[in-house]
Amino acid sequence: MKTKPGYWTNLHGLTTLLLIAAALYFIFVEHGEHVLPYLPYMIILLCPLMHIFMHKGHGEHKHGPAKDSEAEDAYRRGLEEGRNQSTKRP
Repeated sequence: MKTKPGYWTNLHGLTTLLLIAAALYFIFVEHGEHVLPYLPYMIILLCPLMHIFMHKGHGEHKHGPAKDSEAEDAYRRGLEEGRNQSTKRP
């Protein structure tokens, strides 16, 4: 069984890692005096970005046609029951 290679192990991924490493080197070595005091705040600000970009697959819950039709049937039954109750009120 062959597995698909990940992004970070191909040429584009390694190039991205190299550019990130170079940028971090210059930020911390050349501008460390200006960046290091704000490092805790930058880490806290990265949390929402990590949740947005790292949880990209959570919204794709695909269900088969049986589950979709069951949910639709339950919705329609509840809608009908609600209509029946509202018409029975004086």
